[in-house]
Amino acid sequence: MPAQTLAQKLLAAASGRDAVVPGDILTCRVDLAMFHDSSGPRRLKPMLEALGTGIWDREKVVLVMDHYVPEADDESRRIVRIAREWAVEQSLPHVYDSIGICHVVVPEHGHIRPGMLCVGGDSHSPTGGAFGAYMFGVGSTEMLGVVATGEIWVQVPRTLMMRWDNALTPGVTAKDMMLHMIGRFGMNGGNYQAVEFCGDAVRALSMQERMTLSNMSAEIGSQVGLVAPDEKTVAYLTQAGVADAAGLDIAHWQSDPDAAAERYDFDAATLAPHVAAPHSPANSRPIGDYEPVPMQVAYIGACTGAKLEDLRAAAQVLKGRHVAAGVTLMVAPASAQAQQKAAQEGTMEILMQAGAQLLPNSCGACSGYGGSIPEGANVVASTARNFQGRMGARTAQVYLASPYTVAAAAVAGRLADPRDMLA
Repeated sequence: MPAQTLAQKLLAAASGRDAVVPGDILTCRVDLAMFHDSSGPRRLKPMLEALGTGIWDREKVVLVMDHYVPEADDESRRIVRIAREWAVEQSLPHVYDSIGICHVVVPEHGHIRPGMLCVGGDSHSPTGGAFGAYMFGVGSTEMLGVVATGEIWVQVPRTLMMRWDNALTPGVTAKDMMLHMIGRFGMNGGNYQAVEFCGDAVRALSMQERMTLSNMSAEIGSQVGLVAPDEKTVAYLTQAGVADAAGLDIAHWQSDPDAAAERYDFDAATLAPHVAAPHSPANSRPIGDYEPVPMQVAYIGACTGAKLEDLRAAAQVLKGRHVAAGVTLMVAPASAQAQQKAAQEGTMEILMQAGAQLLPNSCGACSGYGGSIPEGANVVASTARNFQGRMGARTAQVYLASPYTVAAAAVAGRLADPRDMLA
């Protein structure tokens, strides 16, 4: 049997084959379909009714209300009402309403495991690749086919192997790794292929940091962003309540050493904090290349940048300090679970004492809901994207950075290297 990458192994298993090669077009069985209030019921319900079919397997469907909550207007209330009523009508067993962002909540509840093939009704669905699962985003029409049949066509991709050697230094994160790669390859560099992150620096990352890598693989233009599973994956899933996590066959879900792939090498030890300037994640360069641009808003939120460890990172910078005059620091924890744990350990208290404003556990300003970002403001955010108008205010200038760097800018009132404050 020819050597296989992790992506090839996952697709071979999903299609019932022993091996596949790039370019093969497969019919794959879907293990999990996830969608939210924006992408799901309001679009799927009428289409399913028109087809006259139902859901192929309710146990394999997860619905999350995270985009239009808390409901700010009549349209939001209508969209969320449709989702809630459809969940009851269909007797969906896995519904998460207003407790966090789908890409964080779904893994927290143990829904994604190594070897699965999953689809999500959101462009950041590749987050699931951090668990050694083949997970990617689809539109509503493709999701309709999945929900009705439990299958989807996939063309086997080539693999781009991103190997990170050595170790990150304090104050440098997976977000900085991704901003560096996006700056190098551009937003279409992944060419809708599979990106796999590997090497000592990736293995050293926690599961939440690996989720950041996989999440932002969407920004490099790949279909999936994979990290091969290991003992950290098993430990995370065990904590998430997966009963058979210890028995998962993680040994199989590894790329063969001699599998064909495009290979790129990076040195984690030399990586500096990175910032992406408006209006693209590809406008990324080291923090030292920037003038001290003044900031009016610092935003710690989104599936990319407000997990528990992201909140902890911000707190390391903010402890004993206060937000600069003229700066608004907003914190929107990515899930209720993350917020609760951060509160129990004192992280939330540090953020609040530093002057942070607490926002709900939702997509919020990242996707432009809620009107949090003022027009004309310079904003530094831990989100994944800084497209013009994405955060709601078309004239805002949004810079992307890690939670460390966002917190440092909030304290300094301008872009600043967080390593100086951590020292």
